[in-house]
Amino acid sequence: MRRFLKSLLNLRQARQIARSAQGNSVRTAANSNSPILRNAIDRAALRSIYSWRTSKQTQHAPSTRLSALSRSMGVNANVVPRTVVSPHHQLSFDNKRVYIPWDEGVTSSYHNIWLRDSCQCSSCFHPITKQRLINTFSIPTTVHPESVEALDAGLKILWANDGHESFYPWDWLHLHSYQPVLEKHLSFRRVLWSRGDVQDDPPVVEFANVMESDAGVAEWTSKIKLYGFCFVENVPVTPDDTEKLINRISFARQTHYGGFWDFTSDLAKNDTAYTDLALGLHTDGTYFTDPPGLQLLHLLHHNGSGGESVLADGFKAARVLREEAPEHYKTLSRIRIPAHSAGNEDVCIRPATTSRPILNHDEATGELVQVRWNNDDRSTMDRWEGGDPDVDVIRFYEAIRKWHEIVTRPEIEYWFKLRPGRALIFDNWRIMHGRSAFDGERRLCGAYINMDDFDSRMRLTNLGREAVLKYL
Repeated sequence: MRRFLKSLLNLRQARQIARSAQGNSVRTAANSNSPILRNAIDRAALRSIYSWRTSKQTQHAPSTRLSALSRSMGVNANVVPRTVVSPHHQLSFDNKRVYIPWDEGVTSSYHNIWLRDSCQCSSCFHPITKQRLINTFSIPTTVHPESVEALDAGLKILWANDGHESFYPWDWLHLHSYQPVLEKHLSFRRVLWSRGDVQDDPPVVEFANVMESDAGVAEWTSKIKLYGFCFVENVPVTPDDTEKLINRISFARQTHYGGFWDFTSDLAKNDTAYTDLALGLHTDGTYFTDPPGLQLLHLLHHNGSGGESVLADGFKAARVLREEAPEHYKTLSRIRIPAHSAGNEDVCIRPATTSRPILNHDEATGELVQVRWNNDDRSTMDRWEGGDPDVDVIRFYEAIRKWHEIVTRPEIEYWFKLRPGRALIFDNWRIMHGRSAFDGERRLCGAYINMDDFDSRMRLTNLGREAVLKYL
């Protein structure tokens, strides 16, 4: 850990962080529960796993960035409190807005009705449930302050219409500034990997560490977020212990396959996963409106041959596609693909909303957030909305041919053998998985976890509740 911190401090980003946190004392966590930081890919990744996307004018964000980064590295850091309000300018307000001059030379304006609706006092915002109590529809559209006052900790407003007093911490106001936007929401970065990056040194945690403390869960969830997958070593080879492991993140998601699975290749469910056939790289649940977020698998027994598993980083493959064939990337980001699960007599699942493309992006940031790819579950494509079928049909097949060629490249595919006592968990919105054909008896157990539940657990264990709540 000390060697890692030394190399980290040589990086430009770390120097910027250090300058903003003068005099901080950083204590390494020199125990066996510390995250494993063994190679260059870890060093590059942990520099930016917690990255604040800020405007160029934001000068004080690095201190907060250091706090989050420190948590991810298993160290403690005392961050110097930041000064935000300009001591050289006055607060002001009018009938529409309140204006706050910040020390980085920019002024934020907040609409009066927005401020009144966002009051954080206990009569307007429940201190325990964190739900809005104020009657938004009772606020006059002409609401405006009678007075504003800059206190050490934040802004106090006395409202003219009803005499209500509101208080807003400075860091909360800066975080939620929208005119202009000064800080955007926390972005959890990822390491995009190829086979060579993880084959000899994949992300691993110990079962005992995960089960014994939330610090162990923080290490586990941060590695899942960072790499898209993680192994758990020394898991007792029982369904009960595997289910307890899953529950350290969240409850198992119920689907038509059940909640927690304990299955063999007996076609108990009419899906090729319940056979001994080879499965090509795919993501699960493309037929769901909300595909499963995580999937955990634990091999309990196999007395035959074959059955090697394969993973591929869908986000890495997407980057390669964008670099090599940007037009195909656009096609797979635009053309919607219907899917279905209809093997069982009592089940016929299709998305309740409009089908989605293979590559799905955040509408606000444009960031790739989900890969949905299962060619076996693809339904008949007889709708080509928003384009010309004479063009799109050909473009689509050309694009998925290129996509398949990329994801099956030897340098992209990471092959390994599942074994009892070593559970695998992966991000089903990012990591594609598959297996080779096999013979003999092969028994596995596992479950799905919803993405929202995973994100909640990951953020709370890595950042702490106080930091997470500031974004509400």
